[in-house]
Amino acid sequence: MTEKTLDYDALGITPANLYEQMGYHDVEPDEATRREALAIMDEVRPWLRPQFCYQVVKDLPAFAMGKIIPRQLRGSEAYALFVCTSGTAYEAYQQRLKDEGDMVRVFIADALGSVIAEHCADQMEVSLQESIDKLGWHHTNRFSPGYCGWHVSQQQLLFPLFEGHTCGVRLTDSSLMVPIKSVSGIIGLGKDVRHLDYTCGLCDFKQCFRRKLRPTH
Repeated sequence: MTEKTLDYDALGITPANLYEQMGYHDVEPDEATRREALAIMDEVRPWLRPQFCYQVVKDLPAFAMGKIIPRQLRGSEAYALFVCTSGTAYEAYQQRLKDEGDMVRVFIADALGSVIAEHCADQMEVSLQESIDKLGWHHTNRFSPGYCGWHVSQQQLLFPLFEGHTCGVRLTDSSLMVPIKSVSGIIGLGKDVRHLDYTCGLCDFKQCFRRKLRPTH
């Protein structure tokens, strides 16, 4: 098991990343929104401690992944199981903003939390690749329950495989993660696998964050 705690600056988040997650794909938000977004980014920078953990296994349980993910994992010699999270402190920060009732800041913080979790997962992939370089292996895209035909309820099969090492992330009875700004899933590893562009055209999940970042016209 590999576990690591990061800080905000290690994530490499730019204002453009946040604006895009907020829905501003082709234009920047107005000055007041930009000012609020930058203020929130500065506010969380000193204390944010996102975390990731992953472990490599040779075999997977009988996940019901649908058709898309097994095709992408074909040729894997092993698999990395991972959890990445913005952390409990960020979850508490979001709740505090909700209690204060400033919905603009709530919206911005929600978007930033998603960016934090995904950038944390990006750093996890970097660490993972460094660990398998000595084997001459590559890795596939990361795939999570709730996406690409893999039902979110499969979290209940995934999480026991971590044997409690989940960076403090837990599941609700409905298979949602707490803190909610967390990412979990699997990555295929091996000499003959590749990291590809996400094939959004093969998937009909309209709320996928990858689809949101790649608007169609």
